[in-house]
Amino acid sequence: MHIYAFGSVCRGEIDLGSDIDMLAIISEQSNNINPSDYSIYSYERIKELWEQGNPFAWHLHLESKLVFSKEGSNYLQDLGCPNKYTNGDADCKKFYEIFHSACNSLQESSLSQVFDLSTIFLAIRNFSTCYSLAKLEYPDFSRHSSLNLDEFSISIQDQQYRILEAARILSTRGVGPNLTDVQISIAINSIPEIDLWMKSLINIKRS
Repeated sequence: MHIYAFGSVCRGEIDLGSDIDMLAIISEQSNNINPSDYSIYSYERIKELWEQGNPFAWHLHLESKLVFSKEGSNYLQDLGCPNKYTNGDADCKKFYEIFHSACNSLQESSLSQVFDLSTIFLAIRNFSTCYSLAKLEYPDFSRHSSLNLDEFSISIQDQQYRILEAARILSTRGVGPNLTDVQISIAINSIPEIDLWMKSLINIKRS
């Protein structure tokens, strides 16, 4: 068994919206590992992700710290560098579709507005992470990856971005005050600009 910390705690970016991401790599099912506390993977699956050049493999390669090793080894380090990530365009389009689906849900009903805004923030973040890994020199796996793409960063108003972020934290961790109708309206008004931004980046090719 190998246990790793990864994500914001390894970047030193802890705030009220952060959690501590933990990975458990196991060879067989264990009742001692709580799925609510750990991302649980088999050794075979981790190796597959490395071979695929999957973004999660790159995330672990660049931003994880060994916490426990039953065998005294560092499994992820021993795997070396993951293969090149080649699925960037397809993954960006997938997250654009998730964004588009959440926008449609907002138009159809007001019953899940905070959840839909949370999904939009998730789509923006993952879209940006995949874009940075595929197109830019330095990948960004942080919650604010969409703000860290240099000239390709998202350009919505800071207030709009913070409301979307608050919706994500509220939906996933139950932290923070409920969003007001005014805040929800402000966030919804950012959708056309987000749509244009995502579509423009999908069409940008590395020079």
